[in-house]
Amino acid sequence: MWRFSPYTTITRAEQEKGLSYVIFDGLSTHAFVTLTGGIFLVAFALNLGASNLVIGLLAAIPPLTELMQIPGIALVERVRNRKVIALATSLISRAFWFLIAFIPFFVPPETGVVLLVVSILIYSCFSAVKHCSWKSWMRDLIPDSILGIFFSRRLAVSFALGSVLSLLACFFLDSWNSKGSPVLYGYSLIFIAGSLIGLIGLVFLAATPEPMMKRQFEIPLKSLFTECFHDQNFNNLLVFLCLWSFAINLAAPFFTVYLIKRLSLDITTIIILSLLSRVCSIFSFPLWGRLTDHYSNRTVLQIAGPLFIICILAFTFTNFPEPHLMTMPLLVIIHIVMGFSTAGVTLSSGNIGLKLAPKGSATAYLGTIGIFTSLAAGISPIIGGLFVDHLAEFSLAWNLEWRSPGLHYIVPTLQLQHWDFFFVVAALVGLFSIHRLSYVKELGEVDESISIPFLVAFGRDLRNFSTAGGSRSLLRFPYSDFRLGRRHTGRKHERSL
Repeated sequence: MWRFSPYTTITRAEQEKGLSYVIFDGLSTHAFVTLTGGIFLVAFALNLGASNLVIGLLAAIPPLTELMQIPGIALVERVRNRKVIALATSLISRAFWFLIAFIPFFVPPETGVVLLVVSILIYSCFSAVKHCSWKSWMRDLIPDSILGIFFSRRLAVSFALGSVLSLLACFFLDSWNSKGSPVLYGYSLIFIAGSLIGLIGLVFLAATPEPMMKRQFEIPLKSLFTECFHDQNFNNLLVFLCLWSFAINLAAPFFTVYLIKRLSLDITTIIILSLLSRVCSIFSFPLWGRLTDHYSNRTVLQIAGPLFIICILAFTFTNFPEPHLMTMPLLVIIHIVMGFSTAGVTLSSGNIGLKLAPKGSATAYLGTIGIFTSLAAGISPIIGGLFVDHLAEFSLAWNLEWRSPGLHYIVPTLQLQHWDFFFVVAALVGLFSIHRLSYVKELGEVDESISIPFLVAFGRDLRNFSTAGGSRSLLRFPYSDFRLGRRHTGRKHERSL
């Protein structure tokens, strides 16, 4: 049943069976990610005693470690057995979640926070290498003619399973806490369940056939930082994407912390808000796609971007200065609009990068975007974690006051304190990034062979600390596409000779 060496040729029956295994692996992986990350991880860290700086570090690690895909390319080229690499790195990375799960049982809280950060760092590094080999493997296994349909179906069923598991985990936590059991132990049991499901997924991954790797060409990393920087239009796009990545990751990782600490919401309510946002994001993709085709990616960004920024600012009105009657209705509206706008930003920001990358140089252009946006996404939550506690001592009030002989009435119109300053700064940076977008001219094109795999949702599902589903999609770049783009470029060069 299991064969760990690559296939020289794969029959149609073997391919169809392999595709079914990829679906089951996707279900297991998404279940694992759902139960071990996002809101559950933030709540676990907070109950463990993690500071805002630690939350920022936990949010910064995934985008920064995505850069590990670059040395992962060299590993894949040297070993030339993507299944073995994917299985080994997945086994090592997912095993660390058992270590995380047992932190409350055997480790003091202070040491537990350090161990949590170190474990997430190692897990993310191995996961990034796994993504590199897995993407290349899937690209060779799945026919181009069904690539989009296959992964959209895989994403749909995985999302449905993840939604159900999220709610079940929330109900479990509510039941667990109602019995007076230690809160951290409840999260540990969820992590253990998620890790076991993740290990089951490796069984399906091991049964999936791997095609033999074709000869590919070396690509020097310095090529990512040369030609593209002479293109002023590309530089304007890079400035916009980096500023936008910095802005949303300055605020988004702390949405869950804000809802838990400031508004005192329970995990079940937060999960429901997150699912609402993600559903709105998924169902709005067709609308944004039509607008992109009819107008332009920049036009969509100029609509969806400000909507997302308005949602960030709207968080400041949910606590004015305490939770009020309109807090929950406002949160529902915020998450609906945020999910809607996130889809537009995700789709158009990826497309505009593809469209601006010229033929023959798309790999270098897109690679540069991926590296710099990953750095911006990793740095901003660390900065946020460092400064957010200092803002607790500041406040800014702007009230309308009416005085008359028989009446003295004050209408609060602006009340900023602690987290509110944080969201305002993020919104200002976001607005400046939209301003920089006005300098971008949407010209150019890329080869279809590069644009198709770039747009497919490969790798990990939407995993972040925000309750707005999909905000990290903008920042993820498939570094393994470097080889794909180089391979096609090399073939064209050989034909020209």
